[in-house]
Amino acid sequence: MEAATVLKLNGLAKRFGSILANDDVTIHLQNGEVLALLGENGAGKTTLMNMLFGHYLPDSGNIEIKSVNGDLVPLELGNPSAALAAGIGMVHQHFTLAENITAFENITLGAESLFSLRRNQRKAEKKINNIMSNSGLEAPLDIPVGRLSVGERQRVEILKALYRDAHILVLDEPTAVLTPQEADALFSNLRRMTNHGLSVIFITHKMREVLSFSDRLVVLRHGKNVGSMETSNASEKKIARLMVGSETQKVSPKRITPGGPILLLNDISVAGRSKRDSLQNISLTLKSHEILGIAGISGNGQNVLADLISGLVLPDKGSILLKGVAIQNINPLNMIKLGFGRIPEDRHRQGIVGGLSVSENMVIERLDDPLIQNFGFLRSSVINDNAQTLSEKYDVRGPGIDQASRLLSGGNIQKLILARVFEQQPEIILANQPTRGLDMGAASDVQRHLIEARDRGGGVILISEDLDEILGLADRIVVMRDGNLHDVNSSSREAIGLMMAGESV
Repeated sequence: MEAATVLKLNGLAKRFGSILANDDVTIHLQNGEVLALLGENGAGKTTLMNMLFGHYLPDSGNIEIKSVNGDLVPLELGNPSAALAAGIGMVHQHFTLAENITAFENITLGAESLFSLRRNQRKAEKKINNIMSNSGLEAPLDIPVGRLSVGERQRVEILKALYRDAHILVLDEPTAVLTPQEADALFSNLRRMTNHGLSVIFITHKMREVLSFSDRLVVLRHGKNVGSMETSNASEKKIARLMVGSETQKVSPKRITPGGPILLLNDISVAGRSKRDSLQNISLTLKSHEILGIAGISGNGQNVLADLISGLVLPDKGSILLKGVAIQNINPLNMIKLGFGRIPEDRHRQGIVGGLSVSENMVIERLDDPLIQNFGFLRSSVINDNAQTLSEKYDVRGPGIDQASRLLSGGNIQKLILARVFEQQPEIILANQPTRGLDMGAASDVQRHLIEARDRGGGVILISEDLDEILGLADRIVVMRDGNLHDVNSSSREAIGLMMAGESV
């Protein structure tokens, strides 16, 4: 017997100025189904889901959702409260949590009145614990969210949606910060929940997840629904052809012999609130012609390490040597001048100044360059020409180079940062989650640039929670856990995943 339809998006369209984000998109979702929503960056996936959740009001079209009596009824548009009341839960790619209150308070915030919550706190805690047990998502409930790792915050977001009894769950890049085992466990538990009536739409760029866990997939291209298929009939080549109009070639770097050491971290310690946000007497060597992969669950010291290499934090102990010479003046500007390029994890807060234009952000790390400024005055024509050239070369799409960079999609902000870094051909590149949230084509382009940087003699430190990316690109792999680095003696995906989780192999 065919499963009942629980959701229909009918002819949805949305325009932002001259940009047509969604164009007459029609999609349906069945009871107990896991539907993967795919497309290039800027294809309109998140915009479509934001209309479903009421954050955006469609210019045309309507949404129908299954009611209590089983009929499809119109959903009030442009009203998140109506979406929540109808049983729709959305977990955004970028967190929407209050960092100064606990995970428990975030999960229950808005779902209960303060009086009711105080009276029924034990009942709420029991419900959350049951959800954690059934979903496999664990998070410390009594710690302020600001002190949680990125992975823990992601889990809190999902728990928050499930606490509101969502029967339709929308997940935007849900496994970006999970280990392979955690990702598999999440989808396994979601699958168990779909057997009891939960329906799931998830946006992802990870083909392994699409092919392993979805029932059906829908592809958007330039805001249009260009096709759907049962996952059992899908392949990476078929999906790529739908997404970009042609097949995307996987990046398979040739292994080359590394050169001599160019960067050495010698017995470095950085104090933090816990082992997970500190560095504990670590030593690390990066060689020329080498991509060094750092695997690990988010929140185990990777960001402290990235900030140290970028010059944003100083070591409490130890030294940083560049080609055998200790760096004395550790700060971001000096590190850039010494040949360091930085691709930060948080593209919005650390990668751009949102209020500045795209063209200004393209040169923000080169403001003392005589080509960019003359006697303190910025050379606007040079800056704009540079932005136009790089936007075309790196496929940065948006409302225009003179518009605020915060108006770009997350993927296009990442492309802006990548263009700024790669074009300077730095000797050392710190790439912290460089392909997170990028489509297959864009991710392949990033990986090619990293390989080119290695091949011309540079060194790349690749920090990624995507273990498949680490295994595919890295010449050498270490695992980061509790502020320490651990050498990897196995290329097994499962073995490295266990090391990331703290188990000996």
